[in-house]
Amino acid sequence: MDGAGAAAALTRRIAGVETEYGITCTLDGERRLGPDEIARFMFRPVIEEFGATNIFTANAGRLYLDVGSHPEFATAECDSVSQLVAHDRAGEMLLDDLAERAEKGLVGEDIGGKVFLFKNNVDSAGNSYGCHENYLVGRGMGLKALSKLLLPFLVTRQLLCGAGKIARPYPGSPYEDEPEQYCFSQRADHVWDGVSSATTRSRPIINTRDEPHADSTRFRRLHVIVGDSNMSETTTALKIGSTQLVLEMIEAGVELPNFEVANEIKAIRLVSRDMTGTAPIPLRAGAEKAEASALEIQRAYLAAATEWLERRDDSGGGTPNEEMARLVELWGRVLDAVESGDYSAIERDIDWAIKLSLLRRFMDRGLDIADPKLAQVDLAYHDIRPGRGIFRALEARGAVSRWVTDEAIDEAKANPPATTRAVLRGRFLAAARAAGAATVVDWTHLKISGEDPRMAVVDDPFATADAGVDALVAHLESLGTASDGATTEEITEGTTEGNAG
Repeated sequence: MDGAGAAAALTRRIAGVETEYGITCTLDGERRLGPDEIARFMFRPVIEEFGATNIFTANAGRLYLDVGSHPEFATAECDSVSQLVAHDRAGEMLLDDLAERAEKGLVGEDIGGKVFLFKNNVDSAGNSYGCHENYLVGRGMGLKALSKLLLPFLVTRQLLCGAGKIARPYPGSPYEDEPEQYCFSQRADHVWDGVSSATTRSRPIINTRDEPHADSTRFRRLHVIVGDSNMSETTTALKIGSTQLVLEMIEAGVELPNFEVANEIKAIRLVSRDMTGTAPIPLRAGAEKAEASALEIQRAYLAAATEWLERRDDSGGGTPNEEMARLVELWGRVLDAVESGDYSAIERDIDWAIKLSLLRRFMDRGLDIADPKLAQVDLAYHDIRPGRGIFRALEARGAVSRWVTDEAIDEAKANPPATTRAVLRGRFLAAARAAGAATVVDWTHLKISGEDPRMAVVDDPFATADAGVDALVAHLESLGTASDGATTEEITEGTTEGNAG
């Protein structure tokens, strides 16, 4: 990017999150249906209404059944941290609604069983599924140069936003001969490359596949697939907000320390298991020093972000400086807690610290960290069902911090973000469903199919008005309201993953 466009995009950045959920169905503690069976059962209402397991919802997000029988929700394009947190929670609620309907259906068909959706990253067999972040960046900087500055932050970011997990040491780890231990991250052991075009074969930290879902001459979609799924709104906000600040600084040309890591994969696994944040991470030749700790690297980024915030121009919209200041304060508080080993100041805010506090209560009663009961607590923390999952129970009691209100989540569940092109997709979908018209929709294309096909392309993620979309909506409204119970057929074109952002 260059000129005024670059300056505006620095603080008003489109972002989105794609979250895959673990699923199981049990009866009296035993598996009742396999993941594929219960996932298909869960998506029956979607198939009945839309004829597909891959649709855009009324709030302009994408709901689909992904590879491996993982229900997934990709938020609509959001341009502020709070907006994105609310839409992430809205997607969680939409999926939980389907899970509840599935449970009732199982009873009605004399199958029975409870349906569990877990917002985590690893199942009992060691398989991993992801929480992918997407950030709109400009074409002005090459991905290689951007990655060089961003990777050290992402490798060590798990101190801020890891979900926490009881895990076994990985082969070759300095802790290889030790028993189970608590780690910052669930995802760290399941990435195998720093930067790559693959997503499942090698699972890189940054995916380089060039799918901007926007004007490719202006924009790039930075696809980050290394983050943990977060239950805490506050942790999600810190994950997104801190990354956005780093991206802003990179694109603005702020001079950042050279902490290029010698081996990102060894480093990310080392950091996950080093709860002190002090283990030395070898750096590449040409870096500022031979090695640095996760705490040292994060403090350098924090210092730069603090200084950047003093001159950050938020007049163009996006996440306001006041909200970013809250995130920067929390960022510093987390690093202080890691350094001191006293997590009390963050055990309402950060997933790994909240969960560790729970586990320690059980261990204080004599349970060892390898006890299967603690593994159950670890998993139940991520059960998204209100009144059943541990984290949601803590939230209901006011025992953990919030970032957005219930009202904001309800609004996000029903409506698209009003400040991005998602509002255009939402208008189109509402009109098409009212008319009972068949459509083909993806992140940039809105098409009325059939004998008189019409299409609009919206390749500016910041657009909230578009003459082509207006024409489509007007045409749909001229068709009147469907009176025969017809439903809209929606087929999402393009890849099986991808969030506009």
